[in-house]
Amino acid sequence: MSTTITLKGNEVHTIGRLPAVGSTIRDFALVDSGLNVKTLENFEGKRKVFNIFPSIDTPTCAASSRKFNEEASGLDNTVVINVSKDLPFALGRFCAAEGLNNVETLSDFRSSFGDDYEVTITDSPLKGLLSRAVIVADENNKVLYTEQVSEIADEPDYEAALSALK
Repeated sequence: MSTTITLKGNEVHTIGRLPAVGSTIRDFALVDSGLNVKTLENFEGKRKVFNIFPSIDTPTCAASSRKFNEEASGLDNTVVINVSKDLPFALGRFCAAEGLNNVETLSDFRSSFGDDYEVTITDSPLKGLLSRAVIVADENNKVLYTEQVSEIADEPDYEAALSALK
C-alpha cells in the first residue's frame, strides 16, 4: 500500500508506509563519504534519528540537516543519521562546507534502504529518490516515532521527533 504525499501541491507516491511504532527497524548497508559501508551494527546500543530526504542539494534538506546537527550535540547516546540517494562525495562535500560534525550522513545509492524502509518515491520527477521522513528508534532498535512529511518541500517536525527521545 503506497503513501500519498505532495511536491509543491502535486500528488506523489512512495512504495509503502514507514515502519510502525513499536516495530524493530531493519538492518541496512549505507555508504559514508569515505565509501565505507555502515550497517545497523555500527550504531549498536545508540538511539537513532533517521533524517531521510530526497537530496542534500535542496534548501529544505540542507535546513533539516543543519537543524538535526545542531540538536544532536545535546542528546546523550544518540546518533542522527541523514540518508539520501546522493552520492557519498556530494554528501561529504556538503557536510564539510557546513561544518556538520554531529551527524552521520550516509548514501543509499547502492542499497535497498529506500525500499526496506518504504520511502522510495515511485512517480513524479523525483521518482527513485527518497521521500522526506523521520524515524526515531531507541538503543534496542525499537521504533519510537515516525513522520512521513506530507509535503516534500516542508521541514519535518523536529520537536516531535526529538521529544520521542525524552
